Amino acid sequence: MGIQTIDDYIRQAPENVQEILQTLRHIIREEAPHAQEAISYQMPTFVLNGNLVHFAAFKNHIGFYPVPTGITAFQDELAPYKQGKGSVQFPLDQPMPYDLVRRIVRYRVAENLEKAKK
Repeated sequence: MGIQTIDDYIRQAPENVQEILQTLRHIIREEAPHAQEAISYQMPTFVLNGNLVHFAAFKNHIGFYPVPTGITAFQDELAPYKQGKGSVQFPLDQPMPYDLVRRIVRYRVAENLEKAKK
């Protein structure tokens, strides 16, 4: 049947990564309590007036996808990490920057709520 929920996704991840994924999910839920959970592009996704953020576990990193605006707004703080257009990679052998993730999610929530008003 495949991955249908974020719970399914986390359950299939390596044990050492499951706690990180649960913590990310918890932070996102705290900052975006009205966001809906989904699986999109085979990744845990939070939707609030459109895609808010995605995250995913890889062999050596956690991918975090706050769309390009979420990367651009925090460019200086994200500079130490490998990035793509709308993504950043947090290496598993380094502490997760949970506070930074929290602030990026908060930024994205404000952005999506503002977009919804227009």
